[in-house]
Amino acid sequence: MRIIAGKARGTKLYTLEGENTRPTLDRVKESLFNIIQDQIQDTCFLDLFSGSGAIGLEALSRGAKKAILCDNSKEACHIIQQNIDKTHLSENVEIYQMDFKKVLKDKITDKLDIVFLDPPYKTDFAIEAIELIIKKELLNENAMIIIETDNKEKIMSQLKNMNCEISDTRKYGRAYLIFLKRI
Repeated sequence: MRIIAGKARGTKLYTLEGENTRPTLDRVKESLFNIIQDQIQDTCFLDLFSGSGAIGLEALSRGAKKAILCDNSKEACHIIQQNIDKTHLSENVEIYQMDFKKVLKDKITDKLDIVFLDPPYKTDFAIEAIELIIKKELLNENAMIIIETDNKEKIMSQLKNMNCEISDTRKYGRAYLIFLKRI
């Protein structure tokens, strides 16, 4: 896994060992950033289930003004910190080792422009996060939420009653990216 473009381009990232995390594949990450590349500059980017921090650090490398990285795992946050140090992008990063609900309720003070949600696939954490983000009014006017999932139908049905609009979906192997905009 590496940073694909921007200031830290080519930097190889540390990854977590074991099966507790599922890193976003480079080809999915590259496609994601090709889709959103024109919206990244000067944004506040939230990578809520960060794992190694690769998505948030890619956003910083490509011009985001701030990245907020969160993971509940102590090991993941240790790897994230190593990757922050290795990419030399520490100036504009907030990192939280805590439950995503606590971060959304208590730690986010900036309005968010882009939110990336890649929770464990068998959970409802993405929907719970979106509900909290909307309830706490954490999004800027033209903000975007991106969900990575392996169960598009389940997520799409859960999104029907929420205050957001599905603007795009993409499939990469078993992974789907679902792009949402605020209504």
